[in-house]
Amino acid sequence: MEILSLLDKHEFISGNLLIKQVVIILLYAIIAKVADIIINRVLRKIAQKTKVSVDDILIDYLHVPIIWTIIGLGVQHALILREMQAPWKIVLPAFTQSVVLFVWLVAIIRVLSRLVHIKQDKVISRGKIGADLFYLIKNLARVVIIVAGILWLLAIWEIDMTPLFASAGIAGIAVALAAKDTLANFFGGISIFADNAYKVSDYIILDSGERGEVVQIGIRSTRIKTRDDVLVTIPNSIMATSKIINESAPIPRFRIRVPVGVAYGSNLQQVEEVLLDVAKENKNVTEEPAPRVRVRSFADSSVNFELLCWVGDPSLKGLEIHNLLKSAYKSFDENKISIPFPQRDVHIIDQ
Repeated sequence: MEILSLLDKHEFISGNLLIKQVVIILLYAIIAKVADIIINRVLRKIAQKTKVSVDDILIDYLHVPIIWTIIGLGVQHALILREMQAPWKIVLPAFTQSVVLFVWLVAIIRVLSRLVHIKQDKVISRGKIGADLFYLIKNLARVVIIVAGILWLLAIWEIDMTPLFASAGIAGIAVALAAKDTLANFFGGISIFADNAYKVSDYIILDSGERGEVVQIGIRSTRIKTRDDVLVTIPNSIMATSKIINESAPIPRFRIRVPVGVAYGSNLQQVEEVLLDVAKENKNVTEEPAPRVRVRSFADSSVNFELLCWVGDPSLKGLEIHNLLKSAYKSFDENKISIPFPQRDVHIIDQ
């Protein structure tokens, strides 16, 4: 190595192994200090000029682990110069690597916690995922990082992990069998989050016909509130495998259909104009797409029309159909348009 060749040129240093080790550690400490200055005075200023906050967080929390890693490399470099006897041959290098690993694990967990703290309000407020499921995923991520760190630590100390993996596999099978339904619901919630089929505040229709607003996407179940203010709870395993109609996607506006029948002999052009005026006078009916009227059928007693228009939110469906029908009835009366009702002529035959 270049560092060793430079040190060997000095007779005083090359003749004393302990001094050589100390000098190597000091050189790495100097390199660590230079890295510290570069991070603080160069990289931090660059990060402060960017619009994102992730780079600032990474510099704040990964600064110290980088310094410790450089010093740890110096210690490792110094240790390999001396032929050590057991157990120090294993203990000292493994201890140094363990310290560096611990520092990095703490830093990664702190970065994760900080990023979660910044993003959690935004993610939960968007309704894509329930708060309890969000926190569970956050904690699972921490557990994965810690378990990975423990396995790495065991590998550093050259501990045989075969019995550990064997026992973990048996325990995992037992837990999976005992908590089959719970796991199915949990992974169902994960698939709902990944697919983004619906989110909190969306109006959905289930396979069974229930229609309502999604009020919570939890760890075990999804809850919807129907228009009768009844709370329906459905396990996530069922939601993940069912056909769901999302009335709020891909755009929030929702088309409503208002059926209207008029008497035969009515002026169909006038009927169409009256219905369009009724829709335009309603403040909750959107201007784009524009309302439209269609003749649907010639029924036994009436010519059946359908007024098609859009409202800003699916929750307005029932109320605006009610308002449009009232306005249509009033406008038909003002324009002398008859709304028929079934009639029967009865003929009595005198025998």
